[in-house]
Amino acid sequence: MTDEPPRVPAQRAADEGCAVALDLRVEVRPGLTLAVPARLRYRAADPYAVVLDSHTDLATPISWVFARELLAAGLHAPAGLGSVTVRPGEAEHPGSVLIALIGEGGSVVLRAPADRVRGFLAQTERLVPAGRERTRLDLDGLLRRLRDGGAASPGP
Repeated sequence: MTDEPPRVPAQRAADEGCAVALDLRVEVRPGLTLAVPARLRYRAADPYAVVLDSHTDLATPISWVFARELLAAGLHAPAGLGSVTVRPGEAEHPGSVLIALIGEGGSVVLRAPADRVRGFLAQTERLVPAGRERTRLDLDGLLRRLRDGGAASPGP
């Protein structure tokens, strides 16, 4: 007989997810870099997407939604087209990943610590392994909402 507690399998919550706080850096002009409090979020109910909330110190953060796969690919090589691109910091910022965001009001390149982004992606992989995203989608529910004129998103 041992004093070890019994092993209980991990339970899945209805809305599994994970988040990591980040201090992003943005170079506003040569020699002047500002810190931007931010957070990466992931929900298993929306398995293909990650959310980057910047300016989390404000009442209403600025949120960008993009593909988890884009973030993962950008750790190793330039990835993405259009509004969001991700690439390794390489020589100019070793140990960083650069996230470029382009919107109606302009563009910004945010520098994130690559180890924190890797850790976040590892958390998402434990929730929904890459390649298994389809198993987490409620396609019947989505089709029902679309047919009934409701919202197509999986919820907040």
